[in-house]
This record gives sequence, C-alpha cells and structure tokens, in this order.
Amino acid sequence: MLSYSSYLLTAVAALLATCHALPKCPGIPGLPDVPGQDGLKGQPHLPGLIEPSGSLMGSAGRDGLPGPQGLPDSLDTELHNVLVNLKHRLSRLEGVLALNGKIKEVGEKILASNGKKVDFASALESCEEAGGTLATPMNEEENKAVLSIVKQYNQYAYLGIKEGGTSGQFKYINGTPLNYTKWHQYEPNGKGTEKCVEMYTDGSWNDKKCNLYRLTICEF
Repeated sequence: MLSYSSYLLTAVAALLATCHALPKCPGIPGLPDVPGQDGLKGQPHLPGLIEPSGSLMGSAGRDGLPGPQGLPDSLDTELHNVLVNLKHRLSRLEGVLALNGKIKEVGEKILASNGKKVDFASALESCEEAGGTLATPMNEEENKAVLSIVKQYNQYAYLGIKEGGTSGQFKYINGTPLNYTKWHQYEPNGKGTEKCVEMYTDGSWNDKKCNLYRLTICEF
C-alpha cells in the first residue's frame, strides 16, 4: 500500500500527463497546432506519442500529419521541480506526524488515529471517508503496530473484523476469512451477541458489541 506522499504524487503525475495530452488543459497556454488557453487553433489530427521525458513525439496522427510538439523544455523542467519540491515537503510532513505518534508505518500500510472514540459504524465510516479502512492486523508485526497506537491513547480500539453469518466465525470487513488471530484467552465467547472485535491494551483481541465507543484507528 502506498504512502500518503506516493498517493498524492501519483495523482499529480497522472494529472500532468493528462494535461500534456489534452488539447485544452487549464493553466497551460496554447501550444503550436494545439488549441490552448490562448485560443490557438490546432490541427484535426490526434496528438503524437508521449516520450518518457513528457514531451510529445512527432508521431503521425489520424490524418497522417505529424503530431504536435510537447511542452517547452523550460516548462517541463519547472513541472519536474514542482514535483520534487512537493515530494520533499510531503516527506517532511510524514516524518513530523510519525515523530508525534500520529501515524505508524508497518510494511506497506500506514496506520493513523484521530484519537476519537466512536461506535464501530462511525469509526469505519470515518476511515473510509479518508480513503482507508479500519485497522486490520494480518500478522504479528501489524498487530504490534496497532498496539503501539492503542497504548499511546490507552484506549481499546475497534478492528476491521466482524462476525459472519455463523456464530463465532469472524471475517475481515471484505468478507474473507481471517489468516491471523490474537484472541484473548477464552475469546471469542459472545456466541452471536458480540459481532465486533476490539483490541485490548496488551494487544489481544476480544469480541464485543458494535455500539460501544472505542478508539478509531485507520489503515491506508
């Protein structure tokens, strides 16, 4: 799973690549043979191929005419510098958040908590609105990472696990069977009445009702 900076950089890069190819991209002046913001009229053929550098090759278009040229080198360099600067700033921000214990990286996942205690449905909704889901440990390393946030706030936390249609059978939010568990001794014992799962401050799990207030920890 990508980090915050990777997500944003990928989106920005995709947007910039699209702007190179589209005839009218907001904020970029009209190019030779391509109608742009300044209203220069373009040829009716398709644009050429995009080289790795981001400039357009003079590949033949639909009507056989050469494709349009790419952005000037100076503009390509400027866009590259913007991306480098953005990556640097996001990296620094991520480092500050990690230093303050607001986020925790483990493998390909990033864990984060807003410190709020809500019921299971509200916790899941807030995580999904942020582009993630409830923290779901799938191995011992991930369980310890979630535990570090639980200990920081000294609050039990809901996990992204729920009881399925069969009593005592728990699954991930997406419906797949668990491949790792950390049940507390004699748990789960709710017998169909406790359909959610919380993490204790020792890292073990307990089945619990879904309407109680527990710490929200999301994973991305």
